[in-house]
Amino acid sequence: MTDEAKKILTEGALELGVSLDESKNKHFETFLGELQKWNEKMNLTSITEEKEIITRHFLDSLTPMRFLDGIEKILDIGSGAGFPGIPMKIAAPAIGITLMESTEKKVLFLRHIIRTLVLPNAQTVFARAEDKGVIDMLKENFGCVISRALTGIDEFLTLAAPYVRKNGMAIAMKGPTKGPGGEELKKELSGRKHELHEVKIPFTDRTTSIIIFHAPF
Repeated sequence: MTDEAKKILTEGALELGVSLDESKNKHFETFLGELQKWNEKMNLTSITEEKEIITRHFLDSLTPMRFLDGIEKILDIGSGAGFPGIPMKIAAPAIGITLMESTEKKVLFLRHIIRTLVLPNAQTVFARAEDKGVIDMLKENFGCVISRALTGIDEFLTLAAPYVRKNGMAIAMKGPTKGPGGEELKKELSGRKHELHEVKIPFTDRTTSIIIFHAPF
């Protein structure tokens, strides 16, 4: 990782309320290298340039962190190459994280990253969120269920509901409410009780909408 990239990561995270020490920075650097290396063999992400990975994947994944006070266990549905779950786990090692993904090659990558970074209390689940066996195994097990641009709001909440503890919450990470797609998002949210926080991603002109739903929903 270049010095400029390290500066963007460290200062960007701090702007989002996350302080990264040397150990956490090293984890991000290793994660970046492994992501780029594996991406040469399999399509994990279309974003391959170092700075873009840091801003659009790493920093974007940290945008919900300020809203997670008191949360001990998180389920990341449709984690893909580990977003937002892995950056969140690196930033807050005490949080338990479960990464749910239905594409086998991505699960293999996630397991490799967990082993390589030696992340405690982190696990993968090779499944779809609607699978009954998985629901039975993990029912009402999480203080927060999160997903990053996985699906529409209604479908996401249907998928998330079985896994959320009483008085827990679900967080949908979406694009901005202004511009293309914004009006559709507003329609999806209409009539639903929610909190909307639009967070600017540091060092970019991009905004991520953090939409919080408190159970029951």
